Amino acid sequence: MTVQDVLRDKGKDFWTISPDAKVIDALKLMSEKDIGALIVTEGRELVGILSERDYARKVMLRGKSSLDTPVKEIMTSGVYYVDPETTTQECLALMTKNRIRHLPVMRDRKIHGIVSIGDVVKSVISQQKIAIDHLESYITGKYL
Repeated sequence: MTVQDVLRDKGKDFWTISPDAKVIDALKLMSEKDIGALIVTEGRELVGILSERDYARKVMLRGKSSLDTPVKEIMTSGVYYVDPETTTQECLALMTKNRIRHLPVMRDRKIHGIVSIGDVVKSVISQQKIAIDHLESYITGKYL
């Protein structure tokens, strides 16, 4: 299964915010959409990602104000991303190795969506269940 399959199942919706927007506006958008991360863009170009973790570690713990702090001060700018053809296993390995929870999906510098670790784990578990069901059917002779 690929990231493209995950996006087909979960939907391709994603939300962006400007690096100059205030953190409070990003938090409101994440709350409204019930999401854990926003893609930060200038025009159509990916320049960063802002997650709840960024907020907790770079605003709350440092005593900054959400009302005054721009997104660009706390966003993660070295963004890992994947191609729609990346397998879910490769995606999970990248997320685990780099301790990240969200990956934009990009092709030809265009954003196609975003996947979370929850999306990827759900997909991997589903694949494993299907494989187990097939093996059980084979072992018990249901294929005959």
